[in-house]
Amino acid sequence: MTPHTGYIIAAYAFAAVTVISLIVWSLLDHRAQRRALADLEARLGPEAAKPNRGKK
Repeated sequence: MTPHTGYIIAAYAFAAVTVISLIVWSLLDHRAQRRALADLEARLGPEAAKPNRGKK
């Protein structure tokens, strides 16, 4: 092993933890946003969930 092995392993570990943390955060936020959207649609009724395609 080289004298830089510890640094290289630490850098890869830090990068892996960072990427995994961002993935988990993104998944948790996605769940929270879906829940918030469902609550909003429930409060506004079924008509609010339909897209308004230029109709007045």
